[in-house]
Amino acid sequence: MDTLQSMRIFVRIAEEGSFSRAADRMDISRAVATRAVAGLETHLRARLLNRTTRRIALTETGQRYLQRCQQILTCIRDAEVEAADALAKPAGRLRVHAMLGFGQTYLVPALMRYQEYYPSVSVDLNLSQHLPRMLDEGCDVAVWMAGDQLPDSGFVSQRLGTLHSVLCASPAYLEDHGTPDDVAGLAQHSCIPLVSSFFPRGRWDLDGPDGPETFALPPTAFQVNVPEVLGTVLQEGKGIGALPMPSAVPLLKSGALVRVLPNHQLQKLTGYVQYPSRQYLDAKVRTFVEFLREVVPPALASDHAALH
Repeated sequence: MDTLQSMRIFVRIAEEGSFSRAADRMDISRAVATRAVAGLETHLRARLLNRTTRRIALTETGQRYLQRCQQILTCIRDAEVEAADALAKPAGRLRVHAMLGFGQTYLVPALMRYQEYYPSVSVDLNLSQHLPRMLDEGCDVAVWMAGDQLPDSGFVSQRLGTLHSVLCASPAYLEDHGTPDDVAGLAQHSCIPLVSSFFPRGRWDLDGPDGPETFALPPTAFQVNVPEVLGTVLQEGKGIGALPMPSAVPLLKSGALVRVLPNHQLQKLTGYVQYPSRQYLDAKVRTFVEFLREVVPPALASDHAALH
């Protein structure tokens, strides 16, 4: 028995005062309407309607059950309207996860502009260095960087653009220690590794005018796993390091750091926006993904131009 449909039929019969009129209004047969009420009474082990050949009347139990059914059906209709609105109107809480540097440089400005267009959307932004378990952590959208491709997760991924890392140092460090002219010259300097799943351990793979070159990193007394912390260390004049573009560009623009071997770059990465499914996509997720695909690629292109 479809209890919910039977409740709908019972309510319509009670409101119409007739099996026949209720059946006509619901475009079902009188026999279906009769079986629905009989099924409810059997299930409840209670009589809901007194019937004669001319009229029907609710029992006391039927009157109480009618009120409950009307409340339940109203809640269901409200839930259906709310769910349908979620697909059509951006509103509610948008939970976004992003890598720290990428999030600070590209995502935060985009979110500020997005909320100007959609003020009914509130944002819960989480910045970290780990790729989230989207369903377990209740994440709507993840913005991530990867090498060749993202790990296979079954989620939908949209490409936002490419970025890379560059070698940087503070003006004070270069003034004290000189500036290397080529990749081999890095051996005369303090080179600080960024420990990351994106970077191969123990070396820098650079791409320059003469093609790919590899520099084996010498043992060092200091290494770090967060680009923003590496940026701080480099500003203190501690050596040369490879910073991803989102972390490097603001420091280069401000003059806090300068590029080393400016014709070389390393570790090309691709930025992605990821979300659980294309089907019945919530309006706030759909509009946010569309907005990111509109504003992030030009921002990446602008920073590529600034580096060169």
